Amino acid sequence: MSTASKVVLGLSVVLTISTVAGVHIKQNWDRQRLHEGVLRDLERVERKRENLRLLEEQIQLTQELETERQRREASAASRATQSP
Repeated sequence: MSTASKVVLGLSVVLTISTVAGVHIKQNWDRQRLHEGVLRDLERVERKRENLRLLEEQIQLTQELETERQRREASAASRATQSP
């Protein structure tokens, strides 16, 4: 085998190994990115649930405060009509 053919064979082997290694590294990177995307989606869903829970609490508190305000106004109006 001539020196030129040995060099070409060596370069071919190096390029082949480099290509295979590069593809595997990229696949692992893509897989990791996809997994991180799933984790971000789960966190986003959890934040959304928490926001909805807080909104429901705020609605309930607002209703309670409105009811209390109406009671106070009714009580004040009742006292105003009873006092001459």
